[in-house]
Amino acid sequence: MAVTVAEKAQVIADHQRSKGDTGSPEVQIALLTTRINGLTDHFKEHVKDHHSRRGLLRMVSRRRKLLDYLKSRNTDGYRSLIEKLGLRK
Repeated sequence: MAVTVAEKAQVIADHQRSKGDTGSPEVQIALLTTRINGLTDHFKEHVKDHHSRRGLLRMVSRRRKLLDYLKSRNTDGYRSLIEKLGLRK
């Protein structure tokens, strides 16, 4: 369920704008997506875990806000990020 240090470092390395970048919207969205995917697998086994479901909804909302921000500032970056992460079907 939790993202390991190695997985987190890999996600950051894949989506950072420059060396040492950990706070850009692209990195934050990628990290949230990784955590969300882990939680959705968790809910397949633990259906009645409503406390974690609340956290999942907060993460989805935070990711949506970051995606809206990125779309308003950098449309090309937004499109490439959602394609890379596979957010739209």
